[in-house]
Amino acid sequence: MRLPLLATLVAFSAPLLAQETAPKLLKLEDTNRGGVSFRGKTPPWKWAPDGEHLIEGKGKDKHWVDAKTLKRLDKAPETSTSDKVTEDELIAAFRKLKGIDEERAKAIADGESSKSEDGTLHVYQEEGELFVFEQGKGARKLETEGKVELPDLSPDSSRVGYVVANNLYVIDLASGKMRALTNDGGVNVFNGKLDWVYQEEIYGRNKFKGFWWSPDSESIAFLRLDESDVDIFTVVDHVEKDHFRSLSELTKYPKAGDTNPTVAIAVADVSNGAIDWIDMRRYKDVEPLVVRLGWTPDSRRVLYMVQDRIQTWLDLNLYDRHKKNTRTLIQETSDSWTYRLPEPRWLEDGTFLWSSDRTGYRHVYHYQPSGDLVRAITQGNWQITGIEWVDEKRGLLAFSGTKDGAINRNVYVIGLDGKGLTRITPGDGQHTVSYNASKTLALDTYSNLRQPPIVQLCDLSGNVIKELARTQVPTLEEYQTSSWELSEIKARDGYALDVAVLKPTNFDKRKSYPVWLNTYSGPNAPTIRNRWSPSTWLQYLAQNGVIILNCNVRSASGKGLVATSTCYKRLGAQELLDLQDAVNWLTQNSWADAKRVGISGYSYGGFMTAYALTHSEDFRLGVAGGGVYDWGMYDSIYTERYMSTPQKNKDGYAETSVIGAASNLSGHLIITHGTKDDNVHVQNAMQLAYALQKADKDFEMMFYPESRHGIRDKDQRKFDRRLTWKAIKNHLLGNESTAP
Repeated sequence: MRLPLLATLVAFSAPLLAQETAPKLLKLEDTNRGGVSFRGKTPPWKWAPDGEHLIEGKGKDKHWVDAKTLKRLDKAPETSTSDKVTEDELIAAFRKLKGIDEERAKAIADGESSKSEDGTLHVYQEEGELFVFEQGKGARKLETEGKVELPDLSPDSSRVGYVVANNLYVIDLASGKMRALTNDGGVNVFNGKLDWVYQEEIYGRNKFKGFWWSPDSESIAFLRLDESDVDIFTVVDHVEKDHFRSLSELTKYPKAGDTNPTVAIAVADVSNGAIDWIDMRRYKDVEPLVVRLGWTPDSRRVLYMVQDRIQTWLDLNLYDRHKKNTRTLIQETSDSWTYRLPEPRWLEDGTFLWSSDRTGYRHVYHYQPSGDLVRAITQGNWQITGIEWVDEKRGLLAFSGTKDGAINRNVYVIGLDGKGLTRITPGDGQHTVSYNASKTLALDTYSNLRQPPIVQLCDLSGNVIKELARTQVPTLEEYQTSSWELSEIKARDGYALDVAVLKPTNFDKRKSYPVWLNTYSGPNAPTIRNRWSPSTWLQYLAQNGVIILNCNVRSASGKGLVATSTCYKRLGAQELLDLQDAVNWLTQNSWADAKRVGISGYSYGGFMTAYALTHSEDFRLGVAGGGVYDWGMYDSIYTERYMSTPQKNKDGYAETSVIGAASNLSGHLIITHGTKDDNVHVQNAMQLAYALQKADKDFEMMFYPESRHGIRDKDQRKFDRRLTWKAIKNHLLGNESTAP
């Protein structure tokens, strides 16, 4: 029977229309930098400079909003001021200086800077030279001697402290007069500047400044580090431009058990250059680490925190500059390690708030100036993650914490008397909050694994006044995606583990899929955080028939030191048991294939990947990047915090060594490493490769020249992604996937 023409056209066109409207599939190149993004754009909202109005949008589309009525104002209030100096303003000012062209002016404006509290005075360092910009007065160059580093403006904006050739200097901005506060700096001695291991493991990566102004701007407290007895490690650059010789970088790098830099604390009077050295002799037998240095609000006392070499305790000390003596206010101890704790939060009456892990969970305590405990303000089997603000007049403390789940971050308000705990952030997930000047309203941006960021205005009782914006992710409508599923499971000993699963798109429970486990699992570094995940890579794997499994092992659960310390002196051992339990939980389902499980990670995750393949038979494939394959090869401060020294924990180092277990390799291991890695040295990959060769084990290795700890180069990242996908296809998917 012949169909009518219209019916024929409809029948013919229906498949074509379905193809046009069906969600697209990602290509491998879409997962690289510059490809498809699932991040979306969150409409910008922030508090105005006056602390009471809101600002919606930015640039020409910026609008001031009344925070009470939430109505737009016709124009900004006349009393309002700009909240920052614009880049165009800076460039124009520097461009007026002699010998400064447009390119150099932009480089100065983008350089290292320090600015006054009101934002009107800025000091910039670029190519070792100092420049000052002051609103209303323009820019000028400061005349200094030598290559300047680490400029820091004094609190009263009258002077700048800085380092030249590892000596500490100050310069008076009004007169231009310089003063050298130290003169013994050199190759091995650092005055006011941190060495590699102190910045990497104590004060923060790339934070090399080792001096601190007093609040009254009259003095500087600084560290003096002596590396004379610290061993040198050589990093080799094999791809030097324009020639075929290598370039060696020599760095003082103490490995576990090696000699650390010796540390001293000094206080300099910037008006006359007089130096006062704090007596540290009582710590000489513990090879001390000075993990914080600062001041009390009255500038009379220097605050410093000291730990023993393996960080089992921490002393909070106050040095009285006039009496020349030190008083220890608090000593924190632990059966495992003690973290570097935040500075005290000083209150107007001289008392202070102190954060401690003494119960196994971080909480806030109120102390008298004498060091006597007043009370615990927060308590329970959960922990704070930071103090947001203190309002002494109302007797309130706001803090972020994990009371409503370790994978979430919420903000709470509590009385300084420890009463009236209230959560002010509605919605499960991770919250980032800012406040109006009077601390009565909260601008809250939050997301979770299934919800892109939402912006909302809340009061301090946890009520949403109004939802202001939702993040739009148009690509979610264009592409086929899966949604994360969160679960809490029981480990073999009953411990509760957080896991997240991303099932394949078009999931069919009658089929059996391989499992891909992403991990980091380093101490107190959760893999799962309940926030929006924009990963196109994981969605690509899901589109191609791979189940993604993430697990927060107990030592990386965010559930306090009581959980984190389970890895003490045996890094990797308990973590692997927890990962195995997560895999076993998942593969009890017929649709998750226990014989096709892969694992991957970088840095600590690289260690865990290689450790898993040499200490279990549960993984068919592992891609290990930038890993530590014997903890004796990593730096002293990080390693000894968790492992003690090799001399004191010989069995622990042997048990956790991937190299020592190379003959037990099970599954296919791919080792990747940056050849210029100055953090986890490529020596780790070389030593593991040698051990695997000697054990006659099959493996693959890929080096990334010019890369350090992490692959930053766009082309190399693309190559690494393709390498990983090829391995997944070959070892987990077989012929089931033909995706490029």
